[in-house]
Amino acid sequence: MGIRLEPGGSRVSLRHRLTNIGKQDTPLAPWALTVMAPGGVEVIPLPEHRPHPGPVKNAKSPEDYASNLTMVLWPYFDFTDPRWHLGSKYITLRQDASRGPTKIGLAHQLGWVAYLNDGTLFIKRFPYEKGKHYPDHGCNFETFPNQEMQEMESLGPLAKLAPGQSVEHIEHWELVGDVQDFTDEAGIEKTVRPKVADK
Repeated sequence: MGIRLEPGGSRVSLRHRLTNIGKQDTPLAPWALTVMAPGGVEVIPLPEHRPHPGPVKNAKSPEDYASNLTMVLWPYFDFTDPRWHLGSKYITLRQDASRGPTKIGLAHQLGWVAYLNDGTLFIKRFPYEKGKHYPDHGCNFETFPNQEMQEMESLGPLAKLAPGQSVEHIEHWELVGDVQDFTDEAGIEKTVRPKVADK
């Protein structure tokens, strides 16, 4: 893993590099787990909503009828788990020391997720390569909490590496201080979203 600090501010670039040092071709995908301290809340932005195009004659292209988000659920996920909030603009997941594992994965194309804990916002940025195949039914992002921590996991596309070949996966991290907590999506729009300003 290579780490590069920006000349100013709190931005960090991480280059995760996997090399096949074996004697056979190996199928794999980079998997970058970031383990967060307990007590925070994760923010996962959702794609912009758009209205149903109506009859076929009203559609501009077949894409008007296509899905725009893939979500994958693990066997220990429960829709009634109060840590999750599935909103119209964001999914949030609060770490809770009294509750065990839960997990979802996404084909996440918006390029960022965030974790707010005690006034500090951690922002994790990572790519989605359209047309590439990802593990776990197409996930380039997964999140998993338990009683002790919360993971924000980005994944690279699946690759088959011959001996000596390498693959890289790049993330960008950033910390922002003095960010207020929120209770709803309007609060996220006010306190979190401006700090993330797409870069």
